[in-house]
Amino acid sequence: MLAFVLMNLSLPIAKRCVEAVPLTWTRRPGPRPTPRPTPHIITITTMPSDKRKTKASSAKAPAAKKQKPVPVPLPEEDGKMGMERDRSEGWLRRQMATQREEAAGLQCNPRRVRFVSEAQTVRQGSAGLLYWMARDHRVQDNWALVHAQQLALQEELPLHICVCLLVPESQLSTVRHYSFMLKGLEEVAKECIELGIQFHLLHGAAGDVLPGLVSDCSLGAVVTDFSPLRTPLQALDSVRKSLPEDIPLIQVDAHNIVPCWVASNKLEYAARTIRGKITKLLPEFLTDFPMVGKHSYTATRTAKPVDWDGALASLQLDGTVGEVEWAKPGTAAGTAMLESFIDLRLKHFATHRNNPNSAALSQLSPWLRFGHLSAQRVALQVQRFGKKFSQSVAPFIEELVVRRELTDNYCFYNDNYDNIKGAYEWAQKTLKDHTKDKREYVYTQGDLEKAKTHDKLWNGAQYQMVTEGKMHGFLRMYWAKKILEWTSSPEQALSIALYLNDRYSLDGQDPNGFVGCMWSICGIHDQGWAERPVFGKIRYMNYKGCLRKFDVAKFETKYCPKKL
Repeated sequence: MLAFVLMNLSLPIAKRCVEAVPLTWTRRPGPRPTPRPTPHIITITTMPSDKRKTKASSAKAPAAKKQKPVPVPLPEEDGKMGMERDRSEGWLRRQMATQREEAAGLQCNPRRVRFVSEAQTVRQGSAGLLYWMARDHRVQDNWALVHAQQLALQEELPLHICVCLLVPESQLSTVRHYSFMLKGLEEVAKECIELGIQFHLLHGAAGDVLPGLVSDCSLGAVVTDFSPLRTPLQALDSVRKSLPEDIPLIQVDAHNIVPCWVASNKLEYAARTIRGKITKLLPEFLTDFPMVGKHSYTATRTAKPVDWDGALASLQLDGTVGEVEWAKPGTAAGTAMLESFIDLRLKHFATHRNNPNSAALSQLSPWLRFGHLSAQRVALQVQRFGKKFSQSVAPFIEELVVRRELTDNYCFYNDNYDNIKGAYEWAQKTLKDHTKDKREYVYTQGDLEKAKTHDKLWNGAQYQMVTEGKMHGFLRMYWAKKILEWTSSPEQALSIALYLNDRYSLDGQDPNGFVGCMWSICGIHDQGWAERPVFGKIRYMNYKGCLRKFDVAKFETKYCPKKL
C-alpha cells in the first residue's frame, strides 16, 4: 500500500468523455522528434498476497488472478550513461540536464492531452498563450508546460504562466503547506525569468481572476494540468464557463505517467485490476522529457514582480503548524532527495521498507504531492541508476506507479472519495453492522490530535507527523486503523483521520492520503477478512503485529511525546 479529448459538455466535468482527440494545430516546419531506441526490459513483480483469506463478502469484485511478472521499459543508456559516472554531489541534476538535451524534439503524446472547451484552435490575432499551473509546480519534466511551449512556438507567440492563489478558511490552511508551496513557486518564477516566460501570481479563485489575465494580455489559449480532486475540478469547470467561447481550454495530465483517462475509463476495484492496464502502456508513456528552453517570442505585456515574503505574510494561515526542517521546498531540493535515495537508501528498500526505524524510503512524497518533482522522472532515474538493486527497484516502481496512479483513478471516478459512501457495499455493510460494538478505548479528536492515548507506538507516530510533517507508510496504516478502533463510529474515524493527515502531513490533501485512509478504515482496494468486533471484515492490525515487524521500543523511545 503506498503511504499514504473532447469532453461531453452535457455532463459534470469529472464524468465527461475522457477520449483524447487529435489536436488541430497546424504543425510548422521543424525538426522531427528524435527516435527513441529500443527499450531494455525489466520486470515488476507484484506484491505478495496475504495468505489469510476469508469467504468473499457481499461486494462483487473481479476474481483475483495469480500475477505474472510484468515487463516495464527501461530506456536505453547511451555510451556516456553507461560509463563510470561522476557521483559527486549534484551528479543526478547534471545527468537529468543531459537527458533532456538528448530528448530534444520529443513531442507531448497527444493522448496525454484533451480539450475541456468546444473551441480547439488558438484565437487568431492573440498576443500570447497561457499555462495555468495548478497541480504541477515545476518547469522541467512537466508535460503541460512542454505542450504549452510547443504550441506557443508553433503559433509564434509569447508564453505566460499563472498560478491562482486562493486560501480557504480552514484549519487545513497551515503555514507548513503554503510556505512549502510558495517557496517552490518562487523557484519556478526565477527559472521563468531566465527562460523569457512571464510568471503571474494571481490572488483569488481561478474562475474569477484568470479570465481577466487572458483579456488583459490578449491570450489565445489556456493549457492546464490535471487533478482528480473535487475542488480543482470545480475550478476547471468555472474557468471553462468564464473564458470566451473562442478560447480553447486544454488539459494535460502531467502528474501520472499513464494519463488517468487513458489508463482506465472506469473506477478500478484494486491494484490487480489496473496493474496490467498501466504496465502495458508504459512503453508508450514512460519516455524522457524534452527540455523547456529559452522561449523565442517576447511578451509585450510583462508580469508584475512577485513579493514572495509579502505574499506569504498576507495569507490567513494557521501558524501553529509550522515549517519542517528536513524537507526543503522546490525542484532542486527534491532532486537532491532523489539523488540521496538512489545513492544511499534504495539498496535497503526491498528488505527494510516496512521498518520505521530504518532509512529505506525515498522520502519524496512532499515534492511529488506539490508537483515539484515528476513521478515519471523519478521512475526513469531509479530504473537507470538503480539496476544493481533490482530487488528494490521492482517494489518501488509498484508503489510509485501502480499504487500511486490507482489513487488518482479512485478519486477521479468516485465522487465520494472522502466519505463512507465511497466504500464498497460489503465494507459499508460490515462497518454498519459493527457500529454499536463496545470499544475498549474511546478518544476524542482532541485526545488523538495531542497524542493522548494508552498506545505509545500510536502516540509516537502521531507526534512524528505533528512535529516533522511525515509518518512512515507502515505506521500510517496502523495509525488509521486504531482511529477506527478507538472512536464511536466509522464516519467519525474517517473524518478524524483525514483531518489529522491533511492538517499535519506535508503530503496531505492529496489522492494518496484520501485513499490511504479509505483503505485503512473502509477497505478500499482490499478484500473482506475474518470478522471481528468493531472492524467487522475490515483488515485488522494490532500492536503485536508491529512487534514482529520492527523494534517498536526503539521507535517509541525516539518519538513518544513527553508533552505535545
